[in-house]
Amino acid sequence: MTTQPPAPPRHSLFEDLQALLVAPLVVAFAVLLFRHAGLLTGGTTGLAFLAHYGLDLPFGPAFFLINLPFYFFSVRALGWNFTLKTFIAVALLSLYTELLPAHVTFASLEPVFAALMGGFLTGIGLLMLVRHRASLGGLGVMAVYLQERRGWRAGHVQMAADVAILSAALLVRDPYHVLLSILGAVALNFVIAVNHRPGRYAGT
Repeated sequence: MTTQPPAPPRHSLFEDLQALLVAPLVVAFAVLLFRHAGLLTGGTTGLAFLAHYGLDLPFGPAFFLINLPFYFFSVRALGWNFTLKTFIAVALLSLYTELLPAHVTFASLEPVFAALMGGFLTGIGLLMLVRHRASLGGLGVMAVYLQERRGWRAGHVQMAADVAILSAALLVRDPYHVLLSILGAVALNFVIAVNHRPGRYAGT
């Protein structure tokens, strides 16, 4: 007779709070690297970069506003708890990205390094949030919703959206910076693919 393994311990409120405070700061530093190097990425972060570069809008407010419609999909697909955590993470990332430039400056930043390190840091920040049942909202949440309601593969939806965003980037950035942005997106997805596998992480 086999016994069921004990249920994994849930994260405490303190553990969730540290993730919601720290992960957006890690991603905000990645955004600072991308912005200083003239790069961008996919998802709603990429949409905010398009608004920033194309319309000269401040990144933080643009990111916050772009995410607002996606909370509908978040509530329907993933529930209120996930949505509330995601709202907090998005709000903090929007705030951090506006505050960081006053505290961090770069005398020199090599664009290839910015692309890779920005991608790695974004992946690390997203992993922290995913492991605490939160996200940075946007297109990823909509992809999950469409998978549950329409049967569309979430990964395919997210990939199609990112391809469209990075293609649109050619309207506001030169091909070299777009290619480096793609390199950053590959670095991000590499971190997620290697470190986020079902069954490897027991926390909830």
